Amino acid sequence: MDFGLSDKKALVLASSRGLGLGIAEALAAEGCTVMLVGRTADRIKANAEAITARGKGKAYGIAADLGADGAVDEIVALAEKTLGQIDILVNNTGGPPAKPATEVAPDEWAKLFKVMVEPVFQITAKVLPGMRARKWGRILTVASSGVENPIPNLALSNALRSTIVGWSKTLSTEVAKDNVTVNMILPGRIATDRIKELDEANSKRSGKSMDEIQAASIATIPAGRLGTAAEFGATAAFLCSEQAAYITGSKIRVDGGATKNV
Repeated sequence: MDFGLSDKKALVLASSRGLGLGIAEALAAEGCTVMLVGRTADRIKANAEAITARGKGKAYGIAADLGADGAVDEIVALAEKTLGQIDILVNNTGGPPAKPATEVAPDEWAKLFKVMVEPVFQITAKVLPGMRARKWGRILTVASSGVENPIPNLALSNALRSTIVGWSKTLSTEVAKDNVTVNMILPGRIATDRIKELDEANSKRSGKSMDEIQAASIATIPAGRLGTAAEFGATAAFLCSEQAAYITGSKIRVDGGATKNV
């Protein structure tokens, strides 16, 4: 199936590794020109070169910290200068520290809201006018299965990402007539460095070995395994496709059936 993305330009946040990189690779494989964004310049450069070398789509990179003052303006300006326009925006932010709600310090909420939530709202507001004027756009935000089924020891992620759910749904109703879709993609346990970091935190907290933590986790997944970044990226690419034009205001799970909610 041709996703109809060969002439589209995509900005993918937090794409130096893991889920963001998986999405960037999938979009480029469909012919998109992709702008990677991440804090580590060497990693961003290497990934962009590797994607371009595979052919079909091209990739460029911006080394920036999304939570820094002025970063949103800088990222959008550089992306538009390089790509010409932004047809697809993939909102993705790093995960916060693992801890229960009772251990979150009062000032952590505002600090992490500024890093995880505000940039998503701000960068979307900057690229939307162009999408609406061209009558084509895709806004896809990476969240977590924790917005539907809160994950123990991830109070910050559960709460902060959930604020984006209401925003995304509201926005989707406002721009649908302009052929701009607004969706969320919810990863379960995907084999990334982030999952390893969370397992290490749980191991330290519980006193159990990493093998025990990982085995217990996999036992809760009906598919019986972790997902891959490539599988996650393929789902994201479909949601950005021409064929997905009638999907908006939705939350799509990629979790091997782990979420128990209907």
